[in-house]
Amino acid sequence: MRRRRLLRIDAGINLFLGGLLLLYLPFAGGAARLLGVPLGGAFYPSLLGGVFVGIGIALLFEAADQPERKVRGLGLHGACVINLCGGAILAGWLLFGQLRLPARGLALLWGLTFVLVVLSGLELAAEAGRRKDSRRP
Repeated sequence: MRRRRLLRIDAGINLFLGGLLLLYLPFAGGAARLLGVPLGGAFYPSLLGGVFVGIGIALLFEAADQPERKVRGLGLHGACVINLCGGAILAGWLLFGQLRLPARGLALLWGLTFVLVVLSGLELAAEAGRRKDSRRP
């Protein structure tokens, strides 16, 4: 998959999830029950914390002194780190958080975890392919 397409897919997922979280409070009760996801507690703050850790690591990657490349925002490496951190926190909650969710909520959250991890793998593969192509004479 091409780099730009992966970044656009990743951006779309993040914008969608961010929009849901922004709308979460006004529609919390009904939407959460409909989707089968947790209503509150430490679940959402810890997910946001995972995303912030991912963003922080991505920014450190971007700040690394690499004169041979131009600054491209966070790039695929940054997107990958953010997705892996968010997916790892979500998987941790699903495995160890004793969430007591209905099957549809578990399916939704495990599906999201799967998408985040697979997308990260595709992003890493695309970046590795790009670097390999740029090294060829």
